Amino acid sequence: MTPAGVRPAIDPDLLAILVCPMTRTPLRLDAARGELVSDEAGLAYPIREGVPVLLIEAARRL
Repeated sequence: MTPAGVRPAIDPDLLAILVCPMTRTPLRLDAARGELVSDEAGLAYPIREGVPVLLIEAARRL
């Protein structure tokens, strides 16, 4: 887990190609919460130790 107050780093080039596995739409970084958000699906995917977890079952509903 990311320690409190530490923003997860995602390479901008990686972020540019990541998409939601459900909708295939781009994700946006919510660094404060340590998540990648799919506004279209209404899901937030966690980032654990700098690695995006793009599993639908691991996502949090918005």
